[in-house]
Amino acid sequence: MRNHRIHTELALEPGKTVILPAEPAHYLSRVLRAVAGQTIVLFNGNGLDYKAEITGFRRDTVQLMVHGSLPACSESPLQLTLVQAVSRGERMDLTLQKATELGVMAFQPVFTARTEVRLTADKTMRRMEHWRKVIISACEQSGRACLPALHEPVDLLHWMQSETQASRVVLAPGASRSLAGLSVAGAVELVVGPEGGFETFELDSLERNGVLPVSLGPRVLRTETAGPAAVAILQAVAGDLA
Repeated sequence: MRNHRIHTELALEPGKTVILPAEPAHYLSRVLRAVAGQTIVLFNGNGLDYKAEITGFRRDTVQLMVHGSLPACSESPLQLTLVQAVSRGERMDLTLQKATELGVMAFQPVFTARTEVRLTADKTMRRMEHWRKVIISACEQSGRACLPALHEPVDLLHWMQSETQASRVVLAPGASRSLAGLSVAGAVELVVGPEGGFETFELDSLERNGVLPVSLGPRVLRTETAGPAAVAILQAVAGDLA
């Protein structure tokens, strides 16, 4: 039987007892139907998994004994940041979920001229909390023990003018260079446009700021498809899917 993996913010140490709060406790007891004596895997983002035994449920919490650390899924040698134009609802969720499963190390949401989603400070905080839960869930499912970084959304212009040592590429239909034909290594920042695509002036600005336009091929993909597809290509070319 496959061990269930649960993320926690708690410090984990072999031989110690931990108490998970209401949300993961409810998930274990009501959704997974876990019982006392069952073994699960805990992780807190430090790169390790921990074998833990459920010792009891108490009201809205669950108590576990941590028995030891386990080797976790290794991270990709390609330090890939997905610079994703903010999309609506489930489309953004799908991008975050699949890109996390494929090994992206960081997400930078951006607002563009055609971005339909505009967020106040309060909405940004709530959306960030939701996105983080999507990322955590994808890590639990895929075996990753390191959580990708999630940066606060910024305007595209602000991002493109920031300094970096990473190689930067932007998906641009009709570009003369193919993403699959690039020679990349180390850190890469991949830019994906909104549902309506980039404005011409945005692509021009990106190129003037050192962001290389690349193509995924003859078909125009939806924004929620383009990011994960491009990530898979880069992982196959220079990451851990080779």
